[in-house]
Amino acid sequence: MGVGKWIAGALGWAMFGPIGGILGYYITSRLERLAESAVVYSEEQSWNQGQRNSFLMSLLVLSASVIKADGKTTSQEKATLREFFARNFGAQAANEVDEILEELLQKDYNLYEVCSQIRSCMDYSQRLQLYHFLVQLGACDGLQQREVDVLETIATYIGLSKAEVDSIFAQFRPSNDSNYRILEITPDATDEEVKKAYRKMAIKYHPDKVATLGEDVQKAAEEKFKAVNQAYEAICRERGI
Repeated sequence: MGVGKWIAGALGWAMFGPIGGILGYYITSRLERLAESAVVYSEEQSWNQGQRNSFLMSLLVLSASVIKADGKTTSQEKATLREFFARNFGAQAANEVDEILEELLQKDYNLYEVCSQIRSCMDYSQRLQLYHFLVQLGACDGLQQREVDVLETIATYIGLSKAEVDSIFAQFRPSNDSNYRILEITPDATDEEVKKAYRKMAIKYHPDKVATLGEDVQKAAEEKFKAVNQAYEAICRERGI
């Protein structure tokens, strides 16, 4: 069967605009193959499924941009993306991701237009989670400057702040102030400011924020949430709070 259960049902807004143009016939033909065995969803389920599938397709398109940013494609980068989909969506998804990625790596597309569509159609929490995945991918074989440049460009285009970008990067590039950067504060913050920042970040990155994207994406979102908790606990130990 073409596209498996991980991408079953309505694709949603990613079928239109620049992302739809990039995916083009490749995805459309596989959705047609799936039609006979597709699950029938209620109106609400169909909307959620469309959001989820559009999120995954956006992740793949932007992952291709990050992977080829430094002018080379490493086996580690491909393996990281494959393992992510295998872990969260199963072996069939991983196999299909390989095929889709190879297609995307051969395409040239306007990054601003793609990100503008994502910013318009994807909510704030989903964009944060999408970006976390992309930085994790870029960091798998060591972040190169050209990858960092592309990631920072993507962040600007999808509407993330510098503090949010620094927070996510801090998880993958340890430094003396990483725990503070993860909480979007500086080491001179007061104890009360640390506690306030933690509460804010725990709400911002709670996995329930992306619950509409499905249990698999929600489960993957726990990584940033755990990083926030670990950063706060480390600061509390250091300060004796």
